[in-house]
Amino acid sequence: MTVGTRGIIEAMLFVAEEPLTAGEIAQVVELPRSAVETELTGLAAAYQDGGGGIVLRQVAGGWRLYTHPDARPYLERFATTDKATRLSAPALETLAVVAYRQPVSRGQIAQIRGVDSEQALRTLQRRGLVTEVGRAVGSGSALLYGTTDLFLEKLGVDGLGDLPPIADHVPPAQVMETLERPFRPEA
Repeated sequence: MTVGTRGIIEAMLFVAEEPLTAGEIAQVVELPRSAVETELTGLAAAYQDGGGGIVLRQVAGGWRLYTHPDARPYLERFATTDKATRLSAPALETLAVVAYRQPVSRGQIAQIRGVDSEQALRTLQRRGLVTEVGRAVGSGSALLYGTTDLFLEKLGVDGLGDLPPIADHVPPAQVMETLERPFRPEA
């Protein structure tokens, strides 16, 4: 199946964090601005007439997708559920450690993050993103954690091998040296 121009515009609007102008969209889809404006107007009308939960509005000099105003009471109820809430920064950090270091113990996570991660781990377990995968060998037999299939599904990857290499997200040593220099005591 090939996505048409309207589908590409719709996908752009779906992922955009702010309103997109017809000119910005026209550059991406390589069409005249007038053709994009026609598509946007048609898409807005289709959403309005379709009886769905989304509307397309022209705001702040661009176009943006919004939920339909009639859906508000249901969205308010949904917003109070566990499924609707976003993960906190500590939970995301903990999830990243588990994803890249699994199987990993709570103590190892705390050592990497520099803070206790018990609450974040509980949240991730409750959401079904992390699970207990075994016990460490040796004294204490600490619980070990790993990610779940739901984690892979939410991330949109088939397996852990599809995660981006961690090295792609760590600055080179020279950059780290420059960043850390102001925080070091004078020699």
